[in-house]
Amino acid sequence: MATIKDVARLAGVGLGTASRVVSGKGSVSPATLERVRKAIDELGFRPSHAARALLSGTSRMIGVYIPALSGTFYTPILQIIDTELRAAGLHMVVAFGVGLGDARRQAVEGIEFLIERGCDGLIMMTSALLDEDIAALGVKKHQLVALNHEFNNVPEQCFTVDHALGGRLAARTLLDYKHRDIAIIAGPAALADNVARIDGFMGELASEGIDTSKIWVAESDFSPAGGWAAAKELIESGTPCSALFCANDEMAVGALSYFQEAGISVPRDLSVIGYDDTESAAFSAPRLTSVHMPWREMTLNGLNMLLNRCYDLQRPVSRTFPVSVTLRASLAKAPSTRKKKS
Repeated sequence: MATIKDVARLAGVGLGTASRVVSGKGSVSPATLERVRKAIDELGFRPSHAARALLSGTSRMIGVYIPALSGTFYTPILQIIDTELRAAGLHMVVAFGVGLGDARRQAVEGIEFLIERGCDGLIMMTSALLDEDIAALGVKKHQLVALNHEFNNVPEQCFTVDHALGGRLAARTLLDYKHRDIAIIAGPAALADNVARIDGFMGELASEGIDTSKIWVAESDFSPAGGWAAAKELIESGTPCSALFCANDEMAVGALSYFQEAGISVPRDLSVIGYDDTESAAFSAPRLTSVHMPWREMTLNGLNMLLNRCYDLQRPVSRTFPVSVTLRASLAKAPSTRKKKS
C-alpha cells in the first residue's frame, strides 16, 4: 500500500508539502499541487483514518451515547446524525449502556469509551448522568451536546423539546373530543422528561375541573411489553374510562395489541393517544394518534452547534422546536354511554 512518503518521492517534493496537499491545509503552488495530485492518482494512494487524524489534528469522528440500542425511538435519531455527519465528511461512533453497573455507571463508561477512541465531540442522550459527571470531563465538556436532557453546568449545550407542552396538548386533544374519564400509562418516574409530560397532562385536565387525584395511573418502562401489561392491569381493575394516554408510542402500541386480543375496539370502545409520533405510530393498528415531538429539528440543531464548536463552522442553530398532535384513527369522540369492560 502506497504511503505519503511514496507520494512525496514520486512528486519530487518534501513530506511536509505532500502532507499539506493531502490535508488541504497550507499554501502550495499550483504546479506543485498538480504534481502531488498526479502522484496520488498514479499510486492509488488513500490516506488511512489514522493518517488523516495526524495530518488534520482531528479524528473526524463524533461519538454518540444512547442508553439502549433497541426500540423505535433511538434508531431514527441515529440515522439523522449519521446522514449529516457523512455529508460533512465525518463519522459516527456509537456507545450504549452495557455492563453490570447501574444506568449512571454505564453512561460514564460509555462516554469514556468514546473519548478514548479520540472522538472530537460527544452527543449524549441520557438522564442518568449528574452535573458532577459532566464537570469531571474537564475541557472535553466544552465539546459535547446533550439531546432531550438538561444539565445545569452546560445549559447552552443542551437541546430538548417542551415535554410539558406536549403533555398539555395530549390532554387538550382528549378534552376537545369530550373525554373526561381518562387513564394514563406513564413512563419511569425517575425520568425528568416523563415527569414533565405527565405534569403537563394533569395540569391541563385540572384546568377543566377534572379531579386528577382520581385518575388511574400506571408506571411502566416505555416498552411495548410494559404497555401490554399496564393495559391488562387497567382492564382488570374495572376502571371506567373512555380514553387512555400513553407516555410514549411503544407503550401505546403494546396497549393496542392487548386491547385487540381482549376484544376491545379502538376507538369505538376506548380511544388511545400516544407520545413521540415515531414511525410505529403511523403503522400500528389502528393507526395511532400521537403527540408529535420535533426530534429531527432538535437533533439537527444540537448537531450543528457541536460541529461549530469542534470544527469552527458557522452552521445555523435554533432552539425553537414546534410541538403538535398528529391525528389518526385511534381517537374518536367519547361515547355518550360508557360500558365497563371485563
